[in-house]
Amino acid sequence: MDKDLFLKIQGQTNPYPYLIEVDSAKGIYIFDKSGKSYMDMISGVAVSNVGHSHPTIIKAIKNQIDRHMHIMVYGEFIQDSTLSFSKKLISLLPENLNCVYPVNSGTEANEAAIKLVKRVTGRTEIVSFRGSYHGSTHGSLSISGNEIKKQAFRPLLPEIRFLKHNNINDLEQITSKTAGVIIETIQGDAGVRESSYEFLIALRNKCNETGALLIFDEIQCGMGRAGSTFAFERSGIIPDVLTLGKALGGGLPIGALVSSRNNLKEFTYNPMLGHITTFGGNPVICASANAFLHVLTNEIDFNEVERIASILEKMLSNEDEIKEIRRVGMMYAFDMESFERVEKVVKRCLELGLISFWFLSHPYSFRLSPPLNISELEMIKAGEIILQAIKETR
Repeated sequence: MDKDLFLKIQGQTNPYPYLIEVDSAKGIYIFDKSGKSYMDMISGVAVSNVGHSHPTIIKAIKNQIDRHMHIMVYGEFIQDSTLSFSKKLISLLPENLNCVYPVNSGTEANEAAIKLVKRVTGRTEIVSFRGSYHGSTHGSLSISGNEIKKQAFRPLLPEIRFLKHNNINDLEQITSKTAGVIIETIQGDAGVRESSYEFLIALRNKCNETGALLIFDEIQCGMGRAGSTFAFERSGIIPDVLTLGKALGGGLPIGALVSSRNNLKEFTYNPMLGHITTFGGNPVICASANAFLHVLTNEIDFNEVERIASILEKMLSNEDEIKEIRRVGMMYAFDMESFERVEKVVKRCLELGLISFWFLSHPYSFRLSPPLNISELEMIKAGEIILQAIKETR
């Protein structure tokens, strides 16, 4: 009954949804209405980075709801949870990233970033990279690299230039006409493709040379996912603008545009209200985000994350059907021979009680992004289920 109603009255994203009838979720597990448990090895696609229903996050949400929920559009009132969240986030970032504009999602953060770099520089060209994914709204889709997903919605934003990822020679196409360059520090949808240090330093230098602003999109790879609080810490290269989302909300919807105070001040005049959001900075969601940041910084041991993450990599590396493994922290891509093989393995994993997924732009890989606090025994169990699924679908 619920499945029929879901398919009838809710808009669908694809013809083959998983259709798990969710009853509850706790830790790394989702439970359906029949009582079956599923290991959530994708964390809701890199959202539940500290698992489901973390008690610290639940407590913070309940405490804020008891005080108040939405009271005013963002930017007019001072609200404790929003201010505390912003203060905590800034405390974790370099000095130049000292001002937060909270929004509702990662894609909205990228939309705001496009506007910001145009406003600050007075320029109009945006540079992005092939294989990138920055969201599905009109502007974010315009700067994403998947042409198949874009072609039905043209015309999109003009003056977008795409360069080859990790190709230093292509950076010569960044010029004094470029307002901003947006890049995922680790490309997620392309199948976990890390930007090399040499490429990032060349990119940083080219932006400095031309006056273009450098935007790091860490919506998916940030918030501990790459084995550090922010993925850019791995290289030490610092952006002018940072966009965040997904895991930042602790399971609730949020995005954040982070830049310097001087840059974000440009939204306040000529015109006034240069960027506005009704629900951005929502007090309940910011309470959840603030609690998530405290859990991430106080409870997550990144050395332990790396140790446990490597267990799964080792378990699957000896499987002949896995052609290549790309892993950064707890971001995994496992290449197989074809999409058909990936599809069979993903479906069999689901039947066996493990949720995996695939990539929009890299169909012959399956993806995993487990909660960062998954235990060693849980990781071993997950590896055994995946190996069983591969064996049983040959």
